[in-house]
Amino acid sequence: MMNRSSHKPNLQNITTVSFDGDATLWDFEKVMRHSLGIVLEEIRKAIPGEYFAALTVDEMIAIRDQIDLESPDSKLEEIRLCAFERTLERSGHPDKNFARQLNELYMKHRFEDLELYPDVLPAFDFLAPRFQIGLLSNGNTYPEKLGLEEHFDFAIFAQDVGFTKPDPQIFAVTLEHADCTPEELLHVGDSLPSDVEGAQNAGISAVWLNRDGVPNETDIVPDFEIASLHELPALLP
Repeated sequence: MMNRSSHKPNLQNITTVSFDGDATLWDFEKVMRHSLGIVLEEIRKAIPGEYFAALTVDEMIAIRDQIDLESPDSKLEEIRLCAFERTLERSGHPDKNFARQLNELYMKHRFEDLELYPDVLPAFDFLAPRFQIGLLSNGNTYPEKLGLEEHFDFAIFAQDVGFTKPDPQIFAVTLEHADCTPEELLHVGDSLPSDVEGAQNAGISAVWLNRDGVPNETDIVPDFEIASLHELPALLP
């Protein structure tokens, strides 16, 4: 389902391919919900009662998102810990030590149980001999926590550099770390506003990875659209 926009960028000069992480290389939503479910069961064992018996993973996500709105400059790990603290407070059982234990349990499963999409490593194997490979993420899935550091020549995280996609500044930081020009970088991601428009506003060609074949109901026109990373080699000369 590869499509090219009217922009038709020249990819002859590409030396570097950067990837978004969540929903591009791995299913963050799945592992996040799975890990929160494990934490919720741990809470129910320790604190029986109606509040936690009725609490859902969706409500835990909503608590976390509210804290994110209240503290947008906090690191993601801090936001998650605060979410567990607030969850316990709302139940009438405030306990910062238990919240830290829950956070450690969450992080353990958040990383250990995460799985790459099956098309990721074949794409890396194709790219590695000829291109630099980078990770450019608004999340906090650091490659070394997954044992994937050998696959990346660089990794840029919004919470470390102070700019969040689609801000062109984070793409400028990426170009600096990759030591390449905008014409030499191709960015791949699942988000039209964050990955595609963000990259294009920085003068970088962008591939929209549309795994679920959702319709594009925005005014954003990706340079390329693919349904799987198996299609990526056909884009590159």
